[in-house]
Amino acid sequence: MLTPALNALKSLVLWFDSSAIDREKMTDKTVVDWFRVIPFIAVHGACLGVIWVGWSWTAVGVAAGLYAIRMFAITGFYHRYFSHRSFKTSRPAQFVFAVLGASSAQRGPLWWAAHHRHHHRHSDTEHDVHSPRHHGFWWAHMGWITAPGNFPTDFDAVQDLTKYPELRFLDRFDVLVPIVLAVSLFLLGGWQMLVWGFFISTVVLFHCTCFINSLAHQLGTQRYDTGDDSRNSLMLALLTFGEGWHNNHHKYPGSARQGFFWWEVDITYYGLQLLEKLRIIRDLRQPPDRLLQRG
Repeated sequence: MLTPALNALKSLVLWFDSSAIDREKMTDKTVVDWFRVIPFIAVHGACLGVIWVGWSWTAVGVAAGLYAIRMFAITGFYHRYFSHRSFKTSRPAQFVFAVLGASSAQRGPLWWAAHHRHHHRHSDTEHDVHSPRHHGFWWAHMGWITAPGNFPTDFDAVQDLTKYPELRFLDRFDVLVPIVLAVSLFLLGGWQMLVWGFFISTVVLFHCTCFINSLAHQLGTQRYDTGDDSRNSLMLALLTFGEGWHNNHHKYPGSARQGFFWWEVDITYYGLQLLEKLRIIRDLRQPPDRLLQRG
């Protein structure tokens, strides 16, 4: 009787402290750890609260605004900065970027960057944990994050980031910022603001982000031969502020600009240009001319 209780306690701690790893399960990347993902399921279920709280233009506006801010944080900071270092910034700004990204409830900056770098090293091979080619649409879209083998952060893959204790703290206690955001929304606007501003906005944000793992490797066109299934899609680019130019990105991951041509809408890049003008960031990396000429 004691062992099941201890296992449940261990899993409960994992909800709040990502460093409390169950090492016996670390190699399992194919089976869902149902207890560990209860919060993930609960966030989706909480969206049904809209049946009781109703809606208002204010609540919907806050949900849309938080979607936009956090999508930009994911695409501009978690992805283009932490994962690919496509521009430079100061350490204080880097911390603010990490907090904004963490508010999306998509784990910590080190975990996110480490998994994304692994994806680029093994894109659409059997080692790519979210490849639709090898694992099917739903596993590539969201199933992979429920497997215990994908919970730990691969610190070896992000040694350039682990030297910052503030980033390690955010990565370890990755639920802290989302909880602060959720509580703040509740205090400011009650249950309706919590349901719309946090739960609905976060779930839509999550699935639109994950479309890049799933649909962006199945839907669209391929301008460049990248050796994988990455594709360009205007629809996905609009939903994800520019991430839909995925084939471009896989051809030259280090570019801060993923819409290589003027007609390829890349809202995140426009935002990064503004931050550069404000001198918050600098040295935005560009795709090489040879790729633009080929395109």
